[in-house]
Amino acid sequence: MEGIDSGTTAWLLISSALVMLMTPGLAFFYGGMSRAKSVLNMMLMSFASIALVSVLWVVAGYSLAYDTAGPLVGGLGYLGVTGLIGEVDGGIPVLLDVGFQMMFAVITVALISGAIADRAKFGAWLLFVPLWSLLVYSPVAYWVWGDGWIGALEIGGYGVVDFAGGTAVHINAGAAALALTFVLGRRKGFGSESMRPHNLPFVLLGAALLWFGWFGFNAGSAYAADGTAALALLNTQVATAAATGAWMLVERIRYGKATALGFASGAVAGLVAITPAAADLTPLGSIALGLIAGGVCAYAISWKYKFKYDDALDVVGIHMVGGIIGSLLIGLLAASSANGSAGLLYGGTFGLLAVQAVGVVGVLVYSFAVTYIIAKLIDLVMGFRIPEHVETNGLDAELHAETAYAFDELDELEGAEPSSPTPPGEEVASQQARS
Repeated sequence: MEGIDSGTTAWLLISSALVMLMTPGLAFFYGGMSRAKSVLNMMLMSFASIALVSVLWVVAGYSLAYDTAGPLVGGLGYLGVTGLIGEVDGGIPVLLDVGFQMMFAVITVALISGAIADRAKFGAWLLFVPLWSLLVYSPVAYWVWGDGWIGALEIGGYGVVDFAGGTAVHINAGAAALALTFVLGRRKGFGSESMRPHNLPFVLLGAALLWFGWFGFNAGSAYAADGTAALALLNTQVATAAATGAWMLVERIRYGKATALGFASGAVAGLVAITPAAADLTPLGSIALGLIAGGVCAYAISWKYKFKYDDALDVVGIHMVGGIIGSLLIGLLAASSANGSAGLLYGGTFGLLAVQAVGVVGVLVYSFAVTYIIAKLIDLVMGFRIPEHVETNGLDAELHAETAYAFDELDELEGAEPSSPTPPGEEVASQQARS
């Protein structure tokens, strides 16, 4: 195809695959943090997001996010993306951009699911995903990366900096997660029962896959195999590493122990914070950002107990708070030697910090408000929350007629009496009836 830069195209193809891998990684991360009786349901929420958003993105999502129109949402000129076949822009096939940005749309929706673990109807989630993707994600992506109002905003000569998704992905998903916790309410036993992660090796595996895929997320957002991509990759690594140390230090101070869960959570907090800033900080500035994000997010996850909202897997405390930290600290830590803009600590003015704050608040307010309305409407139409007996018995058995672990077989291998053996057909029928 004429006009294609093969090196850039190859890098974007690889980056797209890396970002796609992040959603299965998220499924393992969230699945390991869930309770054993609901792990499959939790993981399916991520995998269902892959299926639903992929189709919807091609049909309408990409057009709403990237077809130039007014300041609030894109147009309908790219519906179905058929008209983009054979088109080349910036040395890459335009369809490759469709695919790369599709993976961002997929994981943004999947991120929200962790906040409502153990208590959401799977059917309601399947309705929420396309509605949120079209009504919240696509417009916000247009604001930030298309021709919307955030991209056009300027204060003191500075425009909003969001290299790979601090506002469009993480603050967006975190604000939506917070809204859903208010609609669905708290889990049975929240604050009084132990709800510890059931499988920490899953959590570490998920964190590793997220970390690996994030190089495509951040370095791929350079849209070239160049120095900007190299800076983004290095900054991503060191910010994440610093955040793990800060998180575990906070754990050590508060609880006397550093934990595997803390390491994994700190890594994700660092990845989130560096996302908007990956091309605008020096490596030393990225280390400072990671230290701040890891320490603050380690405290932020406990706010749910103080303010009584049940953010089950800490989406608000990590993604919303981490996204805010990363977006705002650009106003302090951005270095002109990196990508042009200078923060306050590098001789810049308050303009950059101010414009970053406006972008953050705009996304927070819109995402929270529209998500709350969507969730409330779904709740009125079909109910969003599962019945109490389903929550008690576990979503895997009740909603999906299967379990992650065959406990009866494990009992037999260990010489114990199997618990309540039931013929498979009768078990599935019984589970379906209770659902």
